[in-house]
Amino acid sequence: MPEPLLTVRDLEAWYGESHILHGVDLEVRTGEVVTLLGRNGAGKTTTLKSVMGIVERRRGSVRFGAAELIRLPSNLIARLGLAFCPEERGIFASLSVEENLMLPPVIGSGGLDRGAIFDLFPNLRERLRTQGTKLSGGEQQMLAIGRILRTGARLLLLDEPTEGLAPVIVQQIGATIRRLKAEGFTILLVEQNFRFASTVADRHYVMEHGRVVDMIPNRALASRMDTLHEYLGV
Repeated sequence: MPEPLLTVRDLEAWYGESHILHGVDLEVRTGEVVTLLGRNGAGKTTTLKSVMGIVERRRGSVRFGAAELIRLPSNLIARLGLAFCPEERGIFASLSVEENLMLPPVIGSGGLDRGAIFDLFPNLRERLRTQGTKLSGGEQQMLAIGRILRTGARLLLLDEPTEGLAPVIVQQIGATIRRLKAEGFTILLVEQNFRFASTVADRHYVMEHGRVVDMIPNRALASRMDTLHEYLGV
């Protein structure tokens, strides 16, 4: 089995006085796609933000390869090779598609060039001069993902990439994630739609009340569906 690229142990996190994570344990191996599943408020997004160091307070251990991240600021964490694509996408209203795409610095080898990004997302090539916020929701998501693919990051953290998108765009995002996996990218994905998650992921961690309560290999998902429905309340 590949070595873990990301190892999280006993991770706790706070927003102000609110204690959100209560000892999260998980790992993501090199080349895997892993999802965090759970109801709203389970701590999935906070887990991604805690890995990136963008919560008010955290403790425990977050290791990226041999590097311990728990005391590092988010800018140094990003330069080690992690990239975060937030649910709200973070597109700059005053910048064009091209300017948004080229904004993040390249921090390592292995990133996709513009041509490869346009192969993944042909819509972006056609909208290069368009202001970012004049794009459709699906195009904004493509831009947000394309932007971090340039950087050379080795671990991609994607927060709800299919939220609110039309089914045809969801299919395109799924095809993109599968292609990125085939090209060697490692992805930790927060996803509400477990049916979508089952089409892209190797393993699924289930979260409740700020903790990981189960890990389900994708190959076992069908046999564990009743349990998963109980966890997710569907």
